[in-house]
Amino acid sequence: MRYSMYLTAVLANCFGDSVNQDVRKVAEQEVREMVAVVLRFVCAPITPASMAALEQGLQSTAAEMNRQIVEMVCNQLETAAAEQAPKFVDYEATDYRRLHQATPNRHVATLFGTITLWRHGYRPSDRDSSEATIFPLEQTLGLMEGVTPALVERVGVYLAEAGSSQNRVLERLQQAHGVTMGVKRLRALTAALDEALSPHRHELQVRRLLDLLQQAQAGTGRHKPVLSVGRDGITLPLQAPGEYQVAGTGTITVYDRNRKRLGTVYLGYAPESLQGTLSDALTRLIEDVLRGWKGPLPRLCYVTDAGDNETNYYQQVLCNLGHPVTGKKLEWIWIVDYYHAAQRITTMAEALFTTDQESAAWARKMRKWLKKPGGAARVLYSAAALKSRRGIAKHKLSSFELAYRYIRDRLAHMNYAEFKRWGLPIGSGVTEAACKTVFTQRLKQSGMNWTHEGAQVILNLRVILLSGIWDDAYHNLLEARSKDQPRTQSQFAALECEMAA
Repeated sequence: MRYSMYLTAVLANCFGDSVNQDVRKVAEQEVREMVAVVLRFVCAPITPASMAALEQGLQSTAAEMNRQIVEMVCNQLETAAAEQAPKFVDYEATDYRRLHQATPNRHVATLFGTITLWRHGYRPSDRDSSEATIFPLEQTLGLMEGVTPALVERVGVYLAEAGSSQNRVLERLQQAHGVTMGVKRLRALTAALDEALSPHRHELQVRRLLDLLQQAQAGTGRHKPVLSVGRDGITLPLQAPGEYQVAGTGTITVYDRNRKRLGTVYLGYAPESLQGTLSDALTRLIEDVLRGWKGPLPRLCYVTDAGDNETNYYQQVLCNLGHPVTGKKLEWIWIVDYYHAAQRITTMAEALFTTDQESAAWARKMRKWLKKPGGAARVLYSAAALKSRRGIAKHKLSSFELAYRYIRDRLAHMNYAEFKRWGLPIGSGVTEAACKTVFTQRLKQSGMNWTHEGAQVILNLRVILLSGIWDDAYHNLLEARSKDQPRTQSQFAALECEMAA
C-alpha cells in the first residue's frame, strides 16, 4: 500500500482529539494577539498610518497562526504513531529500511513561512546501493526542494510572470510569505517544477484549442471558424551565444464566425539552428488538434512575415501536411503579414520622393490600395511607373528594389481583400505580440543574459501560463505526484484491502 494510505489508516484513530486541542491552543494564542492589535488601533488617534498598522498586524498574526497550525499538523503525521511506522518501504524498485530516529528538516517553506518538519528517513537496505536516503513523509506531502505544493505553485507563477526576475521572486517570497531562499535552491526548484509540469503542456494545449473550436463552431456569423498558425523569431541574449542567437515562438489561434479572436496557445524555444524543435512541436500540436476535432474542418491559415524559417516551414511542412485521420492533403492559406508589406511601401515611398509630405501621401494611398482586390499588383505598377518617370537616387536604389521584390515575389500571399472576405486575419499581430509577451517582457529585461537551459526552463513555464492552462497543468502535476509514492511492505496489505472495500 502507498505510504499515504498507511498514514491515513493509522492516524484515523489517534489524531482527532489531539489535533482538536492543539489547533484550539494555537488559535486562542493568536486571537489574543489579534485583540491586542485591535486595541492598539482603537486606543490611539485614528490616522492612515494606524489603519495601515492595523491591517498589517492582523495579516501578520493570521499568517503566523497558519504557519504554526501547518507545522503542528505535519509533525503529528508520523510522530503520533511513531511505533507503528513501517520498518521497510519500496520505492522505484529499491527496498529501504527505516532509520532509528526521526530527523528535522528545518527549512520547509510554506505559504505562511518556514517550518521545521520531523520525519523518518529510510536508507537503502542494500548497504552498497548508491541511492540516497528518502523521506516518505516529504514525498507524501508533495514537497519539492523542501517547498510545499501550494507555495511551489505560487513560485511558478512568480517566475513566469512578465517583469519578473530571479531577485524579484526571492523578494516576493520574503515579503509575501516570510520565506528566505537562496539562488541555488530557487534554481533547483525551478528546474524541478519545469520537469514536472512540461509533460502535461501538450495535452492541455490540445484540449484548450479543441474547446475554443467548439465555442467557435457553436457561435453565429457568416464566416467559418478559423485555425490560424503563426511563428516568428527574436534575438535572445545568451551567455555563450555561439552561432545561433535567434529564439522562436509559435502560436495557434482560434477565430470565431465574426473574426473575433477567442484564444491563443503559445510555444517558445531558446535559440537553435533552423528552429527544428519549434517546428516539430508546432506540427504535433496542429496534427493532434485536427485528430481530436470531430466537427467540420475550420479554415486553416498561416500568418507570418516572410523570413527564412517562416517560409521554409510553410513550403516544407504545411504544404505537405495531410489530415491525421483521413490522410487528405490539407489546404493552408499562407498570408504574408499586411504590416510587413506596408513597411515595404514606406521604404519605396522614401526612395521615390524627395519630400516627406509627398512620400507620406503616396504611402498612405498605397496602403489603402493594398487592401483592395488586386491591390498588391496595383501598388507595384504605381511604384514602377514613378521610378521610370522620376528616377531614383543611386544610394536609394538598393532599398527600393529589395522592397519591390518583397511584394512582387509574394503576390499570391497578399490577396488581403479576398482574405478578409473569407474571415481570415491579414496581420500577424498575435505572433508579433507573442515575441513581446513570451520573450521580451520576461527574458529581455535590462542586464539579463541566459544559458540555453535556463532560458528554456522559464519559457516552458511562461507558455503554460500564457496559454491559459496553468491551473489544469498544476492539477495534473499534483495528481501524477500523488501516484508516485513509496509503498509499505506486506504487513499492511490487509489494511489496504479494508480501506479499498
